[in-house]
Amino acid sequence: MDHQLLEALFRAYFKVRRISGGSHNQLDFEMDMERNLIELRDEIAAGTYEPSPSICFMLKTRTIRREIFAPAFRDRVVHHMICDQLAPLYERRFIADSYACRKGKGTCYAVERLEHHIRSCSENYTRPCYVLKLDIQGYFFAIDRSMLFEMIRTTLDAKWDDYRAAAVRPDRLFEKPLLLALIERILSSNPASNYVMHGNREEWKKIPPDKSLFHSLPGHGLPVGSLTSQLFSNIYMDSFDQYVKRTLKIKHYGRYVDDFFIVHEDRHFLQELIPHIRSYLKEHLHLTLHPRKIYLQEVRKGVGFVGAWIKPFRTYPGRRIIKSCNRMLFEAQQQEGNVSGYKLAASLNSYLGSMKQYDSYRCRRSIIERNLWIYRRGWMRTDYAKFTPDKSKK
Repeated sequence: MDHQLLEALFRAYFKVRRISGGSHNQLDFEMDMERNLIELRDEIAAGTYEPSPSICFMLKTRTIRREIFAPAFRDRVVHHMICDQLAPLYERRFIADSYACRKGKGTCYAVERLEHHIRSCSENYTRPCYVLKLDIQGYFFAIDRSMLFEMIRTTLDAKWDDYRAAAVRPDRLFEKPLLLALIERILSSNPASNYVMHGNREEWKKIPPDKSLFHSLPGHGLPVGSLTSQLFSNIYMDSFDQYVKRTLKIKHYGRYVDDFFIVHEDRHFLQELIPHIRSYLKEHLHLTLHPRKIYLQEVRKGVGFVGAWIKPFRTYPGRRIIKSCNRMLFEAQQQEGNVSGYKLAASLNSYLGSMKQYDSYRCRRSIIERNLWIYRRGWMRTDYAKFTPDKSKK
C-alpha cells in the first residue's frame, strides 16, 4: 500500500509541476523532491498529515474583489491525488449539463449548451420561450463541510468496491478507509485559521461577509483557489441537479458552479418553480438563493451567461469582458513607456482569445480602432484576433 501511495503522489506531483508557475514554494519543494514526497507518503499512511498554511490574497478589479486561499505546493500534490481518485467515479454520476471544472467542458461548452436548450425549446426561435436564471448567495462560503463529507462517504460506501473492480488500473485506486481519512482531513482543516496573508488587511473590509471565508459559519465554507474545492462544489450540488432533472422533470437545465438556468415555454411555470427550488436548497443543502439575481426573461431579448450574451442566431461577448479589455488598454496607454510589448500582448491576447469564441469581429475591430497606439508596439492580425509584439522594441 505504501508503494501504491508513493506512486500516486509522484503522478500527482508531475501533474502539478506541469501547470505551476515556478513559485518559491514549488522550488523549495523540488530542492529535495524525493525526500519530500516520501515524507508526505509517510504522513498520509500514518494519519498524521496536516495541511500547511495557505497564502491568502485578493484578486480585485474596480468592481469585484475575490478572496483566494492558495494552498502550499505539497498540499496541491495531495489535492491532485485525491481528485485523481474521486473524479472518474463522480464523472459517471454528474449530469451532462454540469459544466464547471470538468474535462471537455467549461464556459464555452456551457454557452453552447444554453444556446442548444433555447433552440430546442423555442423550435429554433419559431415560438416564444423563457429562461429563468438563478444564483446561490455566497456559494463556496456557505457549503456545510460535514454534510459534504457524509455525501462523499455514502457514495464511496455504495460504489467504491464496484468502481475499483471495473477500473482499467485498479491497482492505482486506494483502499476506501485511507481515501476517506484523507478527505476528512482536508475538509476538517480551516484555511481561515492557518494562513499567511499577502496584501493590505484593510482591503478585506470591502469584501461582503458572504464572500469571505473569514465570516463563514463554523464548519462551513470551502476555500476558493484549491482543486479539491472545485470538485467538492460539484459533488455538493449534484443532489440538486438530480432533483431538478429526476423529480421536477426539467428537460432544459444547466449549471455552472452556482449559476444555473432553466428554459421553458411557460413563464408562469418558471415563476412557480422558484419557491420549490428555494425550499430544496434551504432544507437539503443549507443554501440560499441570491435575492437580487433572479432573472426571468423572454429569450429573444437576450440572455447573459458565463461571460457571453446570447441572442437569436448569434452570441456576443459579455459587457464585462469588453469593459475590462478597454480599461486594460486605457491604463496601458497611460504608462505606455513602462509596459513591454510582450506584457501588452499577453494581456490583450487573453481578451481577444476569449472574445473570438463568439460573434465578435466588429467588437474586436472597434476596440483596436479606438486604440491605434498599439501599432507602435507590434502588429495586429487582420481578423483582430491576435497581437504580435515588435521584437525590436523590448
